[in-house]
Amino acid sequence: MIISLGCDHGGYELKEIIKKHLEDKNIEYKDFGTHSKESVDYPEYALKVAESIRNGESDLGILCCGTGIGISIAANKVPGIRAAVVGDVFSARACKEHNNANIICLGGRVTGSGLALMIVDEWLNAEFSGGRHQKRIDKITEIEKKYSIK
Repeated sequence: MIISLGCDHGGYELKEIIKKHLEDKNIEYKDFGTHSKESVDYPEYALKVAESIRNGESDLGILCCGTGIGISIAANKVPGIRAAVVGDVFSARACKEHNNANIICLGGRVTGSGLALMIVDEWLNAEFSGGRHQKRIDKITEIEKKYSIK
């Protein structure tokens, strides 16, 4: 499993903590930046991570910005991406089991590092339930197709 990481300046510190956590667990990752606290535009990093999943370069992604909201909106513009803003452990499990979220988005300004690492672990250990949930994912895919540029 390869995890793609990305962040803006508001999520930089949290991304670095998560990166160290992944290293400690021997989980392979690709860090798409940013690599400092200097102000940057989060859509660029959301796109890099989302495209890495879409093209098979990585399996899952973790994005961080100030709240997780903006970066999730940007990532969700890429077809096939299901990026969920997660702020608690229950939602981390549910977004994988029910929504097959392939990216989680965390807020560096709203989520403490201890909770963030519990969220990451819960999400990584969860598995998509399939069944009735697959039918709903298929409906999301149909919406993407309906509005994709041809």
